[in-house]
Amino acid sequence: MRKHAVLLTAAAIIISLITGVQAAEKVTDNIFEWSELPTINDPLGFGGPFAGVSNDMLVIAGGAHFPEKVWGEGSKVWRGDIRVLDDENGQWQTLESAFHRPLAYGVSLTTPYGILTAGGSDADRAYRDVYLYNIEKNGGDLKVDRRQLPDLPAPRAASSGGLIGNTVYICCGQTESAETEVTATIWKLELPADPADNNAWDSLAWETLTPLPGPPRSQAPSAVQNGKLYVFSGFTLIPGEDGSPARSYLSDSWCYNPSSDSWKQLSDCPIPVIAAPAIGFGDSHIFVFSGSDGTKSHLVDVLKDKWPGFTTDVLSYHTITDTWIVAGSMPYGMVTTTAVNWRGKIVLPSGEIKPRIRTNRVPAVEVTGKQAGFGLLNTIFLSVYLASLVGMGFYFSRREKTTEDFFIGGRRVPWWAAGLSIFGTQLSSISFMAIPAKVYATNWLYFVGFICIVLVQPIVVWFYLPFFRRLNITSAYDYLERRFNLAVRMLGSLSFVLFQLGRMTIVLFLPALALSAVTGIDIFVCIIVMGVLATLYTVLGGIEAVIWTDVLQVIVLIGGALLSLVIIVLNVDGGIGSIIHTGMTDGKFKFVELGWDITAPVLWVIFIGGMFQNMVSYSADQAVIQRYLTTKDEKAAAKAIWTNGIMILPIALVWFSLGTALYAFYKAHPASLDPSLITDQTFPLFIAQELPDGIVGLVIAGLFAASMSTVDSSLNSISTVLITDFYSRFKTVTDDSKSLSLARLITVVLGVCATAAALWMATSDNLMSLWDIYLAVLGLLMGSLTGLFALGIFTEKTNGKGALIGAVGGAAVLYYVQHYTDTHFYIYAAVGISACFIIGYISSLLLPSKQETREGLTIYSIGNSPSE
Repeated sequence: MRKHAVLLTAAAIIISLITGVQAAEKVTDNIFEWSELPTINDPLGFGGPFAGVSNDMLVIAGGAHFPEKVWGEGSKVWRGDIRVLDDENGQWQTLESAFHRPLAYGVSLTTPYGILTAGGSDADRAYRDVYLYNIEKNGGDLKVDRRQLPDLPAPRAASSGGLIGNTVYICCGQTESAETEVTATIWKLELPADPADNNAWDSLAWETLTPLPGPPRSQAPSAVQNGKLYVFSGFTLIPGEDGSPARSYLSDSWCYNPSSDSWKQLSDCPIPVIAAPAIGFGDSHIFVFSGSDGTKSHLVDVLKDKWPGFTTDVLSYHTITDTWIVAGSMPYGMVTTTAVNWRGKIVLPSGEIKPRIRTNRVPAVEVTGKQAGFGLLNTIFLSVYLASLVGMGFYFSRREKTTEDFFIGGRRVPWWAAGLSIFGTQLSSISFMAIPAKVYATNWLYFVGFICIVLVQPIVVWFYLPFFRRLNITSAYDYLERRFNLAVRMLGSLSFVLFQLGRMTIVLFLPALALSAVTGIDIFVCIIVMGVLATLYTVLGGIEAVIWTDVLQVIVLIGGALLSLVIIVLNVDGGIGSIIHTGMTDGKFKFVELGWDITAPVLWVIFIGGMFQNMVSYSADQAVIQRYLTTKDEKAAAKAIWTNGIMILPIALVWFSLGTALYAFYKAHPASLDPSLITDQTFPLFIAQELPDGIVGLVIAGLFAASMSTVDSSLNSISTVLITDFYSRFKTVTDDSKSLSLARLITVVLGVCATAAALWMATSDNLMSLWDIYLAVLGLLMGSLTGLFALGIFTEKTNGKGALIGAVGGAAVLYYVQHYTDTHFYIYAAVGISACFIIGYISSLLLPSKQETREGLTIYSIGNSPSE
């Protein structure tokens, strides 16, 4: 009856999957949905207003317009009011003369402390003023809090600007209200990290940086993306026919990198986009709305009101592939305004729709992204695959008679299957998506880390494996008690359990998020399918079901990656030769970065970090170590480890090649990118858009499988640890059948908890950051856990007291390095392990304890182990 109930549950889940994708058949190409916010309470509107968001209120200030005659004798008037919109369906409120002076055409940036305004001009001159405005509600009224910041080093108007972290950048612009001189300067101002630090505010100062190498310019659109400042187009000044300065429209593009204080020239804009609002969006896109290309400027005085207007095109620049496309269109063209992010939309408040003509309309756009349909055929393939996994659980359930069967497969798993399972356990769908995406976005620098896996294998086989096999243990943390004491074992077990619980949740949530975004399958369906089915076959078939489903999943994943690579080659003009040429030309095959900078991914950082990171996985992670114990003997276990090592480099070569191929593909087809997706979703996007029907379902099944492979391993290994290190350890007499039943119950509870937590995460916008903190804190202990095994195996004088102090000390040192230094994240494992080892060893010498049994528990006496 129990198995029938499980079967019905699995069938119900697969049916819900089929039902959940039927609404996702439609493919949507239009990524922009335009709407209108309430019109500004001035019928003329403004050109060049300052704009931003303060306390979730949309704010515009200043600006200029022609209140009398637009043509002929009409004079431009500068305004000094502040206008605020608190409700998308409400009305604008005016704070008259609340701005520091009537002003327009400056830089405005939304900061965590309010709206920063810099420079600008009026009819007479340009200014150096810099202010920070914070608008607050005071009952039914609005209160303006204005803080003056240090003036710009020189007057500027029509400048470019951006905010990176807490640092303000002001670039280029003109020195006067009239167009007599334009510049290429760039300045920065670092805002305080703590808004309450008055001393920091008082000591602010502008710093001059390396100027833009191209022509000096004004009215150049700018945006920030991924920690860099991008500056496009603009106009420079050249002598006109009468000798006075005249505009020369530019189309060049530049990127400023703050970390190196350097500029890089990019692909030219398709057309000049003078005075266009621009904004960074997502992980790697910049949108440039409308703009003036100068081609019709000579007709302004002739056509006047009949002038046709600015372009309605929305250009999209992709920072990774350095490509431009026309991504869509606007309801009407407009210039001299600022693009502002407000409540999930990009807002363009007021601005100029024709020369001398403003608008009080406020268009807003929501970027919806491209929705790829999944389809019935793909759903069938996916469902059949998932059903086969559950079927494997039923098959192996007949053999799970004891806890030894459930936890270590009765030691009857073939070495090659155990090796493939080790590989599958280490490969979650996060890494399967993230590795090609990282290479697509950068280069091959991290390939050295995979070489380190091969180098770690001999260390594990020669020094660690004998302890796990010859001591006849089921939980790796049993060794810690034998070598040190019970407290060290409990620390190790508990650290592992808590970390794996968090990891399961992330491994369910993040891939579900990606799969939902590119296929249209509801995210809740994705989470439930992966979580519940992985729990079902794990609780039925134990470690054998886990290992054999891992084998199937690895085959599907490798096949999907190879097939994707072939299809990319076939869809890029010039095939593999073109891909290699593109990669070589754009530096995508860069393999090594020399240097000694500990904050950058230089060779030694990747190598040392890779060695220590892999030691964590292969020497202290029960989910991996448990595979060592499922084979018939130590020799077979060694073969399993070597199998995993042999597979790593060829498969890593496929992943990295896939990343470079994706880069070449999307450089050739930039319109196929989806700005609403993050970079890590690039490979699933390609799968959903480019692979044939049916094959899409199978490869997506592989991504489901990669998540389930990690989840099933965590479920079984946590259950093993809880039964072995806690239940059996503290219960003087245990009945194996009761232990087996309890292990199955624990597996179900764990699976339900992980699935529920992932579903909860999917409903919360802020929970992800809390989960990051959770995993970061527990990750501190995983490095220490690896250090504990190293202390036990490689030293004789270390004792339990010293080991505990070392574990805590290692976590503390790593916490300091993570939060108070710029050390590259790849070094974190090395820091945690080394600190634990050194502190633990020294503490043991300073705090000697009674002689503990070490015979057969270190490398110096393993040969004398009684169980050898």
